Amino acid sequence: MIAPSSVPEFIGTALRPVRAGRRRSRLAALAPAQIIEVSSPAFRDGGAIPAKYAGNGLGDNVSPPLRWSGVPESTAALALIFEDEDVPLPRPLMHTVAVLDPAVNHLDEGLLQPGTTGLRFIKTPLGYGYSGPRPIPGHGPHHYRFYVFAVDSPVSDGVTTRNGLVRVIRGNGTACGVLTGTYERP
Repeated sequence: MIAPSSVPEFIGTALRPVRAGRRRSRLAALAPAQIIEVSSPAFRDGGAIPAKYAGNGLGDNVSPPLRWSGVPESTAALALIFEDEDVPLPRPLMHTVAVLDPAVNHLDEGLLQPGTTGLRFIKTPLGYGYSGPRPIPGHGPHHYRFYVFAVDSPVSDGVTTRNGLVRVIRGNGTACGVLTGTYERP
């Protein structure tokens, strides 16, 4: 018999081979030719995301510092999307979706939240603002990607859904950068 406290871990372990995967990401297919360099002083590309940036109950749910460069001069808006591609769902889960002023070239730690100047959030299944890594127990390491897209037309206030923003990026995206971090629930 399985102890009630280990049920979530048992489920996570059973679902370990079930992952949305990068091939099912709508964002991975949108990558324009021009590259934006995205980095963080908190972790290297492909490295582990420190626990303090993990979601509620696991960490402080504070966003890591992010930097980017190589944004085309013609950029009218930026889109920042934080996605978990290893979630056991049909598609990767967008944790955070924001439209940024094109003059913004970095976000200090904790600033990926409502009320930060130059940011407008679009609701995700996890709400508005930053929602840090929080994979199910026993599911193993997850890959989290911070995408930064440059678009050559403003993103109107009428764009209020993730799908609407993806359509804008698909039609007007000029550059993209990705920073990947991993996180495994302790």
